[in-house]
Formats: sequence, C-alpha cells, structure tokens
Amino acid sequence: MTAVLIVTGGSRGIGAATAKLAGQRGYAVCVNYRSDDASAAAVVTAITADGGRAIAHRAANHDEAAVVAMFERVAEELGPPTHLVNNAGIPGRIGRVEALDLAMLRDVLEVNVVGTALCAREAVRRMSTAHGGRGGAIVNVSSLAAVTGSPNELVHNAAAKGAVESFTLGLAREVAQEGIRVNAVSLGLMATEIHAEAGDGERLQRYAGRMPMARAGQPEEAAEAILWLLSDTASYTTAAILPVSGGR
Repeated sequence: MTAVLIVTGGSRGIGAATAKLAGQRGYAVCVNYRSDDASAAAVVTAITADGGRAIAHRAANHDEAAVVAMFERVAEELGPPTHLVNNAGIPGRIGRVEALDLAMLRDVLEVNVVGTALCAREAVRRMSTAHGGRGGAIVNVSSLAAVTGSPNELVHNAAAKGAVESFTLGLAREVAQEGIRVNAVSLGLMATEIHAEAGDGERLQRYAGRMPMARAGQPEEAAEAILWLLSDTASYTTAAILPVSGGR
C-alpha cells in the first residue's frame, strides 16, 4: 500500500523540501499550509511533474475542525495517512522576555505546541494498530533553541520547541507498541525565511560563520534527515531527538 504523508507548513522552506523529497521517494503527499496558496501549489506541481501524487490543503494546524477535515480529505483522496511531519512553526519576534507581546506569545504556542499535538492526535487515531490502523511514523521539527534557550532573542520560541521535544518523547513511548514511531529533528541554523520573519533579515549572515561547519544548513539537508526517520531504515528508532545542526 502507498505511504501517505502529511507535511504541515509544507509550502516553503524545510516543509517544501521535505514534501518534494518524499514525493520523489514514492510517498503520496499532502502539502498543508496556512495562507500562501501560490507557494503550496508550486510544491504540488513540482511533485506531480516528477510523477508523484500530491494535494495542497489550506488549514491552520491549531484549528481543530480544520485539522480533522484535512485528515479526512487525505484519507479520501490519497489513502489512509501513514506518516506525518509536524513542520509548521513560527518563531515570533526577536526580543527579550520583558518585551513579549501577549498576542504574539499565544500565536507561537498555538502553532508550535497546540498544532503539533492536534495533528499528532489525529495521526495516532488513524495509524495506531490499537485503532485498526497499520502503523506509521511521525517526525516533529524542533530546534536547538530548546537546549540553548535562545537568550536575548527567542526565549519564547525556545520554550515552545522544548515542549515539542517533551511531547515527542512522551508520545513515542505511549504508542511504541501500536506500530507508530515518533521522533524529532533538532535543527541548528538553517537557511530559511525564518530569520526575516522574526525581524532580523541579517541574522543568518551574522551567525553562519560562528557555526562549527562555518555555514548554515540547507532545507534539503534537513529533509534528508526527516525522510530517514520516516523510513523503514529507521525501524528501531523512536523517542529520538536527532541533531541536524552542523556540529553546534
């Protein structure tokens, strides 16, 4: 049977790279996205142009009804979901804790933590052998900030990613005997739009030279790690937090 993958935040950056690579490797892919119709459509076009199967589905990952509808559509059009990449995330704005804006803080937690948990819940309900599923794999996208704390910049995002990693460990052990593996990648400095989104378009250039490998990682490099964790070659790997950080 076809492996069916949902990639949240799949319209750009690491999500787009993951969706494209998965399509090349035979997954039927749902490209989930929040607002950028054109970018999501471009990812689907890239997958189908290579002979793969893909759909785009617009839904906020922390909207319960929208998430349920997405999983139901995927089951109808692509087949029962067997894999999930919880990639959707926002950094919030760079700044110290005493300058935190409440609305921004809530959005960061909703997207990064609530969204990850909601999508994982729906995946487990469909994949778990305890619920009649055929098993599967979940990969959550985290950040090295969960360990460093990202002081003076993104403590709020670091806290959210710390929650994602705790959730990963707990869920992995909860469903380990139900055919589902749950892991996370802990990303270091990556060459994506996230830095400009956080309010510092020069951050990537400023930090890249400080990395042990003296460069930022590329989305495709993160995608390779994610696809390994999804694959059967990682069949004895669960509850792992895999650093993809250039040695940092």
